[in-house]
Amino acid sequence: MASKKLKDYYNKSCAVMLAEKISTVDKKFSPEDFIKQVCAGIRGKEFLARQDVFSKALDTYLSGTYAKRLSNLERILGPELEQAEGMFKYGWWLWPIGRYIEHNCYQDPDRSTKFIYELTKRFTGEFAIRPLLETNPKETLKVMKKWSRDKNVHVRRLASEGIRTRLPWAKKSRVFLDNFKECRAILDNLKASKEKFVQKSVGNNLNDLLKDDFQLGMTIIKDWQHGELPPQTAWIIKHGMRSLK
Repeated sequence: MASKKLKDYYNKSCAVMLAEKISTVDKKFSPEDFIKQVCAGIRGKEFLARQDVFSKALDTYLSGTYAKRLSNLERILGPELEQAEGMFKYGWWLWPIGRYIEHNCYQDPDRSTKFIYELTKRFTGEFAIRPLLETNPKETLKVMKKWSRDKNVHVRRLASEGIRTRLPWAKKSRVFLDNFKECRAILDNLKASKEKFVQKSVGNNLNDLLKDDFQLGMTIIKDWQHGELPPQTAWIIKHGMRSLK
């Protein structure tokens, strides 16, 4: 993604591209009406408000049941990212789809969770997973613990990023504070990650936690510091404690 304001990517061109992709899998979808509604709605809107416009238009014009909609949307996701990061370079057009899932995931939590798993391999599911964490934290965290050991680096990152208390562009969350043991287990699985992409997420997670509950954050850090400290974990701790300086 080039260096222009993020909101400006979610414009008519994005609506046209998304409409063209959806039309290949949903024959009842009206691309003209979708584009018209998006273009009318995004005028004067900032970034998240534009995402909401796209989400509402998707909800209006996608055909079939929610399960069928998910099935059709999965067919246009495209290939998985071949490397860590890259999601905002190659997958930025998927943000409105993630926003749609974020708004509608409660309709079918199981199918939504499986869709988010696929979405995050191409973009990110960190926002879409949060309503499910709020409404059904125990079951969702069980899934995310499995994700923390997934072979896909983007899925492993999501396991950490989704449970942050202060995720940018998202509402503050108490899921980590209220389900400390389960969330702690996820970070424990990721503390020696070799990929900087995942290390940054875990460090940012700790940084958030220290701001919201210093003692809980330090409990994790002190436990990790016992015994031999892998360089990856040492970096994560340093990154997590950067705001304490």
